[in-house]
Amino acid sequence: MKDNYQREIDYLRIAVTDRCNLRCTYCMPEEGIEPKRHEEILSMEEIIRLVRILAGEGIRKVRLTGGEPLVRKNIEALIRGIRAVDGIEEISLTTNGILLEKMAVSLKEAGLDRANVSLDTLKADKYHEITRLGELDKVLRGIRAAKKAGLNPVKVNAVAIRGFNEDELIDFARFAIEEKLHVRFIELMPVGESSETGESYISMEEILSTIGKAYELEEIPRGPKAGPSRDFEIKGTEGRIGVIAALTNHFCSDCNRMRLTADGKFRPCLFASTEFDIREVLRSGADDGEIREFYHEVLRHKPKEHRMTYEKYECQDRRMSQIGG
Repeated sequence: MKDNYQREIDYLRIAVTDRCNLRCTYCMPEEGIEPKRHEEILSMEEIIRLVRILAGEGIRKVRLTGGEPLVRKNIEALIRGIRAVDGIEEISLTTNGILLEKMAVSLKEAGLDRANVSLDTLKADKYHEITRLGELDKVLRGIRAAKKAGLNPVKVNAVAIRGFNEDELIDFARFAIEEKLHVRFIELMPVGESSETGESYISMEEILSTIGKAYELEEIPRGPKAGPSRDFEIKGTEGRIGVIAALTNHFCSDCNRMRLTADGKFRPCLFASTEFDIREVLRSGADDGEIREFYHEVLRHKPKEHRMTYEKYECQDRRMSQIGG
């Protein structure tokens, strides 16, 4: 199904929880956030019903996010339920990797296709510093367990932060080569805890220039539904790097996604505060046709592009952990 700007919306990102087992400095405060009550969070049955209805409206890919999705109880049952929906072609998940080692096999058996692991440093002390709680070795073991379980591809997402990890850009490229992985760098976005740190972002051009001094990069041609990342082969290796440049080279013209927060709000744009309460509609006894009409109305409000700048940023209502990224 297309929006007002003729973009095919076929990708649904679902935040299955607002809880997390880490406290990353750019994502949430040290004390955490007050979690939603159980009854405020969409049930698995509600999520599966929505996916079934939206699959009839063109949704083909589903990504599960959080918070940290692996802290959602019985996440495998949710994956099995989504996998059973006609029309869904791919199920992926974004995780911090802390629980991935022990869950990778069961996630794959439930029907998960692939996983992205958030990892902003390869140094144990710095990892503990930025996550406040995490242990790097658990994440590295989780990445390897995911590969062994057959989740393919496993991608690593690293937020590039000046003053923290700009000295590790080449290290990450080397990690991609050694582990035969796809490492993607993400420009730091001004949402929630990171909203006052605009000077800390590292641009796509600087990232590519730095890595290019050590390795020869060859850009991979973009397909019609390639997603937001510009991707590069590290020549002569099986490693790849990518850059998601939400600030300096935004991808709004190709945006194909709708977001659903853990508490049941459709969010047409990550970087705008506009939300639509589908939880209330679901619990009002609405039939499938009424839910479809509600979704059509939401799509009519998907903006042409975000207005994200550090000088004037319109979205300060939620932290990233509450939106799902």
